[in-house]
Amino acid sequence: QVQLSESGGGLVQAGGSLRLSCAGSGNIFKINAMSWYRRAPGKQRELVATITSGGSTNYADSVKGRFTISRDYAENTVYLQINSLKPEDTAVYYCNANIYTLARGSNDYWGQGTQVTVSS
Repeated sequence: QVQLSESGGGLVQAGGSLRLSCAGSGNIFKINAMSWYRRAPGKQRELVATITSGGSTNYADSVKGRFTISRDYAENTVYLQINSLKPEDTAVYYCNANIYTLARGSNDYWGQGTQVTVSS
């Protein structure tokens, strides 16, 4: 059984920073790409950032220059450093990972989500 567990969300003032973490656990053989998504109230889910197994990164235009995705391969963990927060960054942030297990092959897994609220 594979699980992704997120942490690090909270309430922060505009201009502040947060660091989100997402740790994978279970019978993981290999983690391929890892991503962060977010869903703001009344909006569709949005891909925020992705990091490949080789370390290449991609960001949504709305967060470029403010968000940084990174990963710890040994700990099966992905991070999202969020700086210069804006009220429009308020959303539930979800971790996603493509994980290979010996039992099931490659599948996408999701974390439970962590709330980020930015006050103006």
